[in-house]
Amino acid sequence: MELKQYLYYEESEILELYKSVGWSNYYENPELLKEAYKNSLFIVGAYSDDKLIGIIRVVGDGCSIIYVQDIIVAPAYQRKGIGKRLLDTILEKYENVYQKVLLTEKQPQTIAFYKGAGFEAADKYDCAAFVLFRGQSEA
Repeated sequence: MELKQYLYYEESEILELYKSVGWSNYYENPELLKEAYKNSLFIVGAYSDDKLIGIIRVVGDGCSIIYVQDIIVAPAYQRKGIGKRLLDTILEKYENVYQKVLLTEKQPQTIAFYKGAGFEAADKYDCAAFVLFRGQSEA
């Protein structure tokens, strides 16, 4: 397995990766995804025999804040340390950035993964996190 900066957007491999984990909001909106990649701060891909098997995408200013927008590992390669290596690569590159933020599913294994990488829930710091998704109506 090799990690390297993802420099050239190849729609077929990206859509295949997102489909493999069921992230339909992205693979059903390929133009949105392409534009999102174009505007990303930094992207790292994980490869096995030149096949893209994982990716991490970061947005932000790279100084005061980075936001880990996507971290995906194809199901056949999960639980092998690839996600951790992708995340560690980003955390090392941006070690001096003040805030490192992400939003994720509230699943025990996902929470454990990010806590293991040093992340904490925002409320630990007496902070609140807010989100507004396009197309979502208020309750």
